[in-house]
Amino acid sequence: MAANLAKVREAIDDQAVRLIAVTKHATNAQIEEAFSLGVSEFGESRVQDALRKRDELPPHVALNSNWHFIGHLQSNKVKQAVGNFALIHSVDSLSLAEEVSRIACQKGTTQSILLQVKILPDDSKSGFTKEELCKNLSTILALPSIKVEGLMTITPLTNDVKLWHESFSGLSSLRDQLNREFGISLKELSMGMSDDWREAIICGSTMIRLGRAIFGN
Repeated sequence: MAANLAKVREAIDDQAVRLIAVTKHATNAQIEEAFSLGVSEFGESRVQDALRKRDELPPHVALNSNWHFIGHLQSNKVKQAVGNFALIHSVDSLSLAEEVSRIACQKGTTQSILLQVKILPDDSKSGFTKEELCKNLSTILALPSIKVEGLMTITPLTNDVKLWHESFSGLSSLRDQLNREFGISLKELSMGMSDDWREAIICGSTMIRLGRAIFGN
């Protein structure tokens, strides 16, 4: 793991890119080892798995790390997710944003979120199209008790580097467009996973979500 992390950090160099270690297939011992090697941000795609792992980790790890929700968030899991994650990466519809807002209001907290966007057509992925996001963004920004930090995307399942680049550069361009048109400052671009993270960094990613590239197969 130390060698894997060293390669990632060397590629990131001095760029402002945050490493989210995806723990879906990692043991708690591996999470502890990653923490000992300087990793403090972890991502999970299932709410209950994240809460269980965090409860089982030693207090010095659990209390000094940030957890990100990166999977598809079902509406019936919103109550468990809100307030338990530093950032929810995958708010993919207006109705889900409204539910996150409603639960956050009930809990008396402000939940930071990213809006998931499908830059390229992909029936296997959820997310706003560019047109849907432009149409609904004003409504989302007006919702109480949520803070929109930026955008997230997942590329289609392909090894075509040109499509990776099209997806990542498209999200970066969309973020810049929204900032201009809405007079806002969306800072985060969560893009790049274990296969395509190098291309994501080239295109301006501020967060990469790596599981296999850190923990191995």
